[in-house]
Amino acid sequence: MMEKKIITPIMRPEQQSLFLLHIAVLLFGGTALFSKLITLNALDITVYRTAIAGLTLFTLLLVQKKAIKLAQPRDYVTALILGIVVGLHWVTYFAGMQLAGVTIGIIAFFTYPVMTVFLEPIFAKSKPKIKDIISAAVVLFGIYLLVPEANLGNDVTLGIVSGVVSGALFALRNILQKRYFASYNGPHTMLYQTLIAACLLAAFVDVKPNQLSSEHLHLLFLAGIVFTALPHALFAQSLLNLSATTAGLISCLQPLYGTVLAFMLLAERPTLTTIIGGLLVVSAAFYETWSIARKSRRRG
Repeated sequence: MMEKKIITPIMRPEQQSLFLLHIAVLLFGGTALFSKLITLNALDITVYRTAIAGLTLFTLLLVQKKAIKLAQPRDYVTALILGIVVGLHWVTYFAGMQLAGVTIGIIAFFTYPVMTVFLEPIFAKSKPKIKDIISAAVVLFGIYLLVPEANLGNDVTLGIVSGVVSGALFALRNILQKRYFASYNGPHTMLYQTLIAACLLAAFVDVKPNQLSSEHLHLLFLAGIVFTALPHALFAQSLLNLSATTAGLISCLQPLYGTVLAFMLLAERPTLTTIIGGLLVVSAAFYETWSIARKSRRRG
């Protein structure tokens, strides 16, 4: 008798999910490149990118025969608020990259994990802990190393401020979503947030749809589908076999991926000061993410 060969999968489910997660974070990091590749202002990039991403997610949910509607009427109000915050976050995100460059802009944005620990107590009516204040001090010093001069007339300084504001808005979005919208998965929540952001900001675009060049359209579709809708779907898929802790810690690699891609594709060379400042900011982000995850496990 011939023995049956047992064919084992190349990767276990956990390994596949980890691979998908890294791809998602790499694509999230690559999003910053479009601030330089697309010759439109930050608001126009945000509107077209979010509209394309929203329609892609809508199609994805339809194909997968998943729910489109929200469970309760009040959830639409929450979705509206989240959409406004997300829209402002992306406008300031792209503006920061355009003004300060991809590397510095993405480092400034990644102050959001530390901002989260200062915003959450406002909702929980508690006080920040000493360790969080120390993390904030490390981040401030890291940002200080990035700032060329204390003058908003300097594009890099203004870009850093814009990136930090974007980080604050992103932290606020995450807190609101966790508290009031946690029952929905990633693609479902992003469907509403992207479409609402696009609709609310559409009235302010400078370049109308019929004025977009073929190059604009190609890059916008690439940004909206491959670098927005796809990574959100991959991120949600990876959480099926990975913990939120792992996802959060791996997400801290986003500045690294963004910096490497900017170096390879845009020839952006970070200075030694930028690298040191970036390491301080990302280290604090990594620590706060790990600390929050450890506290959650203890509660569990």
